[in-house]
Amino acid sequence: MSTAPSPSCTGACPDTRDTAPRTLDAWPLRTPALLQGFAPVHDPEVRRTLHRLAEIGFLPGEVVEIVARAGGRGGPIAVRVGGSTFALRAHEAALLRVREAA
Repeated sequence: MSTAPSPSCTGACPDTRDTAPRTLDAWPLRTPALLQGFAPVHDPEVRRTLHRLAEIGFLPGEVVEIVARAGGRGGPIAVRVGGSTFALRAHEAALLRVREAA
């Protein structure tokens, strides 16, 4: 008896990847993500933080990956973007909206 799964759709199946944006602080370890954009902010200090993140390479369209976490939830996060790795505070990573990379 064959155990091959039967197709649940005919023709071209819809894309079932997770495309809903999430925040980088909640993204799984060692799973590439596509940076979609930034959280909406009104606070000038938070805007400066977003500007600094953009200056070091956290730009929409970039692939990012969490390579390490320290101190559990809320602790620093080591994030790779391009060929560089940066330590972000959890509240900084929460400003970045990501989705599954293609």
